[in-house]
Amino acid sequence: MKIIHTDLAPPAIGPYSQAVEAGGLLWCSGQVAIDPSTKKLVDGDITAQTRRALENLKAVAAEAGLTLNSAVRCGVFLVSFADFAAMNAVYEQYFPGKPARTTVEVSQLPLGARVEIDCVLVKA
Repeated sequence: MKIIHTDLAPPAIGPYSQAVEAGGLLWCSGQVAIDPSTKKLVDGDITAQTRRALENLKAVAAEAGLTLNSAVRCGVFLVSFADFAAMNAVYEQYFPGKPARTTVEVSQLPLGARVEIDCVLVKA
């Protein structure tokens, strides 16, 4: 097992790692729309929050020498399914390979975020 950490994504806000490399896979923890330079949730709608969360995941993947094109599975957590279409519009720009995905509506996310996204990437 190898712990992955980058300053280009926000630090974990609990007792967990940004990602763990194990068994030929990179297991990325969920990312919300925290700007790594300010450590605060970005202002804006679901589009801005989705983009920031995915930029954070992209930075974690890059630290492990991967791109989001290596994703095989993602999990998306939305505070409101009313944001589903707008989130998808941004999401598809980052995952053209269309990895498997689960999307669920949740009652609350850390720091008042509207979306959280995690993913598993394969090391080829």
